[in-house]
Amino acid sequence: MAPILQHLQQATKIMSRRKILLLVLGCSTVSLLIHQGAQLSWYPKLFPPSCPPSRASPLRPKHLTVAFLKTHKTAGTTVQNILFRFAERHNLTVALPHPSCEHQFCYPRNFSAQFVHPATRPPHVLASHLRFDRAELARLMPPGTVYVTILREPAAMFESLFSYYNQYCPAFRRVPNASLEAFLRAPEAYYRAGEHFAMFAHNTLAYDLGGDHERSPRRDAGYLAGLIRQVEEVFSLVMIAEYFDESLVLLRRLLAWDLDDVLYAKLNARAAGSRLAAIPAALARAARAWNALDAGLYDHFNATFWRRVARAGRACVEREARELREARERLLRRCFGDEPALRPAAQIRTKQLQPWQPSRKVDIMGYDLPSGGAGPATEACLKLAMPEVQYSSYLLRKQKRRGGARARPEPVLDHPPPRPIRALPRGPQGP
Repeated sequence: MAPILQHLQQATKIMSRRKILLLVLGCSTVSLLIHQGAQLSWYPKLFPPSCPPSRASPLRPKHLTVAFLKTHKTAGTTVQNILFRFAERHNLTVALPHPSCEHQFCYPRNFSAQFVHPATRPPHVLASHLRFDRAELARLMPPGTVYVTILREPAAMFESLFSYYNQYCPAFRRVPNASLEAFLRAPEAYYRAGEHFAMFAHNTLAYDLGGDHERSPRRDAGYLAGLIRQVEEVFSLVMIAEYFDESLVLLRRLLAWDLDDVLYAKLNARAAGSRLAAIPAALARAARAWNALDAGLYDHFNATFWRRVARAGRACVEREARELREARERLLRRCFGDEPALRPAAQIRTKQLQPWQPSRKVDIMGYDLPSGGAGPATEACLKLAMPEVQYSSYLLRKQKRRGGARARPEPVLDHPPPRPIRALPRGPQGP
């Protein structure tokens, strides 16, 4: 036991600001339950940096002000959940939408600070859907805020958009038999610039980033370069969805967070029957050609992402990403059973974990808690898998209570936005 006691003494010194509640010894694993606002740590030991900075570099405190531009169908909901949980653990204020905007900042309108609920201002963290507006965000967020976003390969992203928003985007509804191939064979036959939700059918990434999604890089080569420069001026990190764990390693390094801070459960995932198993090469080329602005953005920032990984030390980043995956698997088993699996919403008993279903043709999966759980560990597991709509509502209620009498009455927007997608009637959901 002497080596274990020595390890625990060292761990206690390292974690001087945290209180270790439980130490469970196994044949080859030591699992720690650390109490810091119900924070859970699932590493086999107190995690040392895989590639520590030089001794000349002092340790930085965790950065607490973050604005995440949540792009559509890019694993942004999972990143949002990471940020929500971090904010809760550190008692930070999260900017949340005004009730008229539902759970998005009045998207697809350009973001305005008036879309933010008064009980959630001034914020430390912002992570809900919006269309980027640099000046308005600068009005809202404090100086020193770190801006991050995430991109996804445009062909895979477009397939997801076509499936998810098929019942809401007029361009997609016009396509016979909801055929992605038919749409990409002749997109101009179905697409109408300027109509409601048109941005889901053409260069959605460019639109979310505040760009003109109708511009063509072929006709205006300088526009894409200018948009890239604008993104680079504002965003300290552009993550890549295909390399999600590596992106989280870079994020936690940028913010001086622990790897525990970026553990996650995959959220808002479609069932296998609601997506293409593989996108044929010809279809992928057609999707990239139709979404040429998005393709240009992705190709540029994918290249800069890997240059950043190289500067950090690729072997180091890959090692941290592997350790993150291993810790995540331990956490999922602890929270959701020995064989944690995503399941259809109809099979999820915990109402707070039932994901919103966009239509009868798309099944969004989620996790469920084992029966009989209670206490801080169960609460942390609940938050780990809580969908965006429920978590946003919970945080708003919590921050209203915290504000108490100081909360100002909710203003009435001058021009109420169109009803957002999440406000559409749910109705009975089919299998």
